[in-house]
Amino acid sequence: MNVIWRNCICRLRQGKVPHRCQSGVHPVAPLGSRILTDPAKVFEHNMWDHMQWSKEEEDEARKKVEENSATRVAPEEQVKFENAANKYWDTFYQTHKNKFFKNRNWLLREFPEILPVDQNTKEIVGESSWDPARSSISRTQGTETHCQETFVSSEPGSRERSASNPDLEEYSRGPRKAEQFPGSKATFRILEVGCGAGNSVFPILNTLQNIPGSFLYCCDFAPEAVELVKSHESYSEAHCSAFIHDVCDDGLAYPFPDGTLDVILLVFVLSSIHPDRMQAVIHRLSRLLKPGGMLLFRDHGRYDNAQLRFKKGRCLSENFYVRGDGTRAYFFTKGEIHRMFCKAGLHEKQNLVDHRLQVNRKKQIQMHRVWVQGKFQKPLSWTPRSGNEHSLPSRD
Repeated sequence: MNVIWRNCICRLRQGKVPHRCQSGVHPVAPLGSRILTDPAKVFEHNMWDHMQWSKEEEDEARKKVEENSATRVAPEEQVKFENAANKYWDTFYQTHKNKFFKNRNWLLREFPEILPVDQNTKEIVGESSWDPARSSISRTQGTETHCQETFVSSEPGSRERSASNPDLEEYSRGPRKAEQFPGSKATFRILEVGCGAGNSVFPILNTLQNIPGSFLYCCDFAPEAVELVKSHESYSEAHCSAFIHDVCDDGLAYPFPDGTLDVILLVFVLSSIHPDRMQAVIHRLSRLLKPGGMLLFRDHGRYDNAQLRFKKGRCLSENFYVRGDGTRAYFFTKGEIHRMFCKAGLHEKQNLVDHRLQVNRKKQIQMHRVWVQGKFQKPLSWTPRSGNEHSLPSRD
C-alpha cells in the first residue's frame, strides 16, 4: 500500500491523474465524478457531486435563511460570544476530544500544493535559494484572476509592531540563524491555521515525514486542541510545531518570521471568526507567505444545509450564526472570498462553489451541501496593506 501511495503522490505532482481523483485505492466513481442522472436512483449513494439547484430549491433555501435570520441575538450576548470565543472552542475539544471530526484524507486530492515538488518533476526541493517560479503556481488548476486593485500602503504601524516583538525585529536583521525558530532548517514550510484536534495535521504529517526538508506548523486558540495534537502518537517535533495562537490578535508574534511559509491551510476556520475581523486576519496571514506561496481555503458556502438548519434566535448578523455550544459559523459566497483575498494582495488561482447532494438512505433524507474552495497566491512583487481599517479590538 505504501508503494501505491507513493506512486500516486508522484502522479499527483506530475499532473497525471484528475485533480479530484482519489489516491491509493480508486473507488468505482472517483471523487468529483459521481453525477446523478436519474433522480429515481438518488438513494443509491451517500453523496452526489456537482449538483445544480433548481430555481425552486434556491428560492426555498433563501426563504429559510430569511426566516431564521429575522430574530437576532441580543448585542450583549454577541459581545460574550466574541470575547469568549476561545473558551467555547476549548470546551468543545474538552468534550469531544478527537472523536468529532473525521480525518481529512481528501486534502491531497483537493490541494496537491501541500506537497513540495521534487526532483522527479525536474523541480528542486531543498535548495538553499528558493525559486518562486518553481512554486505551487505550476501545480495549480483553474483560471488565474488578477485583482483590479493597486496596493500602495507601506503598512502603517509596522515599526511599532517590531518594537513590541523583539523576536520579529531580530528576524528582520540580516541573515537568519538556523537555531532561531522551529523548522528554520526546513526548505518547505506549511502552516495550518485552526488545527483543532489534528484532523488535517496527521494526514499531512504521514506524507511529509518522508519528504526531506519539509516542516508543518499548526496553531489553534483553544489550548485543549493544541494539547490533543501534541499528545497524539504521530506528533513529532522534528517535523511539526503545534502552538497556541489567536489569529485575530495582530500584535501576537508567530514562532517564525514573516515571508517564510510556502503554504497556508485555512480550512473551515475563517467562518468561525467575526466578519469584521476576517479581512485583517487574511492580511496578516498573507504577510507570512513567501513570494509565490499559496493560501489554500475551504469553508461553508451560502445556503449550505448547515445554515438552513439554524433555528430562529441563533443569528448574530447577516449569514453569521451561533450554535448551541457557543461556537459560530459564517456562510460565504464566492464573490466575498474573491474580494477579501484580492484585497490582501493575493492572486486568485481557484475560486469555486462545490455543490453536492448528501443523502441519508436510512431516513430517506436529501441535503444540499455547499462549500467554497479557493487557492490564492502571493505575487512575486508584493506590497502589503495593513488590513486594520475595519478590524475590531483584539480578543481579551
